[in-house]
Amino acid sequence: MALPSTPGPAPGRAPTVAVIGGGQLARMMAAPAAEMALPLRLLAEGPDVAAAQVIGDHLVGDHTDLADLRRVVEGCAVVTFDHEHVPTEHLRALEADGLAVRPGPDALVHAQDKVVMRRRLSELGVPCPRHAVVTTPAEVAAFGFPCVLKTSRGGYDGRGVWVVRDEAATADAFATARASGVEVLAEELVDFRRELSAIVVRSPSGQAAAYPVVASLQTDGICHEVVAPAPDLDPELAAHAQEVALRIAGELGVVGVLAVELFETAPSDGSGARILVNELAMRPHNTGHWTQDGAVTSQFENHLRAVLDLPLGSPAPRERWTVMVNVLGSEDPDVGRLYDGYPHALARDPRLRVHLYGKDLRPGRKVGHVNAYGDDLEDCLTRARHAAAWFRGDLGDESE
Repeated sequence: MALPSTPGPAPGRAPTVAVIGGGQLARMMAAPAAEMALPLRLLAEGPDVAAAQVIGDHLVGDHTDLADLRRVVEGCAVVTFDHEHVPTEHLRALEADGLAVRPGPDALVHAQDKVVMRRRLSELGVPCPRHAVVTTPAEVAAFGFPCVLKTSRGGYDGRGVWVVRDEAATADAFATARASGVEVLAEELVDFRRELSAIVVRSPSGQAAAYPVVASLQTDGICHEVVAPAPDLDPELAAHAQEVALRIAGELGVVGVLAVELFETAPSDGSGARILVNELAMRPHNTGHWTQDGAVTSQFENHLRAVLDLPLGSPAPRERWTVMVNVLGSEDPDVGRLYDGYPHALARDPRLRVHLYGKDLRPGRKVGHVNAYGDDLEDCLTRARHAAAWFRGDLGDESE
């Protein structure tokens, strides 16, 4: 039985936006929401997770529990997400209750399920790696080695992805898929020059904006640094990447931020660089963190504007270059609190922008990022890398 429609805000008051998931993406929505006096309500995994530290109106619950979802969205006008893991059937139930779900379940499933995504993008003629659903090691062999195996659902930051070169190496992928009840997707191992990201934002009324295409450095499936805009990218290819991202957003009915992760390839036939779509994310994205300090309107503010169908802000860069470098948890258990990195990093570089997430340190965990901007790319790279390394504890007692 459907619940009564969610009431709108009182006259003169902004509608409340519910955010599902308490990670750093939700945390970074809080600042622009506060500046615009937009109330946020959070469904957090625990009382001390990153976003719960800064969003006072939060409930602790489970995003896979429909009752918890209904509790957190009560009185809200719209719900959006820090991650893509809310079950599709629950999103449809919230829509049936009269809530605006943005992005909606018909769009979000393309970021949740890689098989659904590949099939739909292929129907649209979007350039993708060669791919096929496989059910046995023999089918992987028929597809061709080496290749990449991915679970259709649940993978993130390199998890659920395997590069395989023989049938024996496929065992982990199929075991994981069986345990999770998901499919296995085989994709060609793309010989790419570098990874790019095209971030766009779209509102329910159809207004859309495209940020500059950026280059990202990925290690072990985790984004380590981003350069905005991508250096030495052919302007026609950059425009093509933005057009592809905007077309995907429109065709899939995305509302909010869409990040399209891309491979830039250099075909051996000399036909010039091309792009292939690797992954989709329908939320603010790590490759867009540079926009907090390097763009007129950050991806976080534009995401909130989009889900509320407010006019979008300019995605134009403020500086010629912006470099974002992630701060990852150190392997050294003796490294102290991240706060201890401030005196050196800020004194050394007064223009540096530091964003920490309030997370406990664990090896390899994303616990923050730094942004450096200016007219000289090499200078920005040096400054951002130095600061991130200092927070990680990789520079020892260096005091330059």
